[in-house]
Amino acid sequence: THSLSAHMSGGLLRAAASLTRRLTTQRSLFHASAVASSEQVFKHVDTPENNAATDFHWTQKNLKEVDKILSKYPINRKASAVIPLLHLAQEQNAGWLPLAAMNRVAETCQMPPIRVYEVATFYTMFNRNKVGKYHVTVCVTSPCMVVGADDIMHRLEKHLGVHLGETTADGMITLGEMECMGCCVPAPMICVADYSKAPDHFAYDYYEDLTVDRAVEIVESLRRGVKPPH
Repeated sequence: THSLSAHMSGGLLRAAASLTRRLTTQRSLFHASAVASSEQVFKHVDTPENNAATDFHWTQKNLKEVDKILSKYPINRKASAVIPLLHLAQEQNAGWLPLAAMNRVAETCQMPPIRVYEVATFYTMFNRNKVGKYHVTVCVTSPCMVVGADDIMHRLEKHLGVHLGETTADGMITLGEMECMGCCVPAPMICVADYSKAPDHFAYDYYEDLTVDRAVEIVESLRRGVKPPH
């Protein structure tokens, strides 16, 4: 019994090691193209549309949402609202956070701007560079990868003519990645952040049980301005 148990344990360890090597190899294939862009995310470079002199104001609609968000926290703990307010600012600004938006969030939360920058550059759901009207992210966590997420990523890169982290020439689609989105059973899956009607409307849609062909159908529907069926 001990010998059988040891043999099974050894087999499981070897299988786990093999899977780890496979996933590491696969991820490196399409993560390499994003290295340059990921390094740029954490270094602000002034541009004509993103510098300390540009401005960002909450819309009248979002001012009401700001008040609603702040009301959830003690009056002396406004900094606790930084993450939902960054989400709101990003939705208002067509999917990305310029310096002016982060400064406005800092002012709203009555906190030093550097603390807002720290949050915005830590969490991957915040975009520090412009994105397309549709931000398509592929889940790349292990459960999705073992059932074909890497094939979907490669196919979308080829079909759209972009690498991970890049935007199509027509400005419609930015291709990204996301860690676990909580859909491990119906894997593989992608998420579409729809900024096409910003700042008036924002949508966040999951598409599950995908094949590479279905993923291509989804991005083609987005290019036509048509919301793909689930």
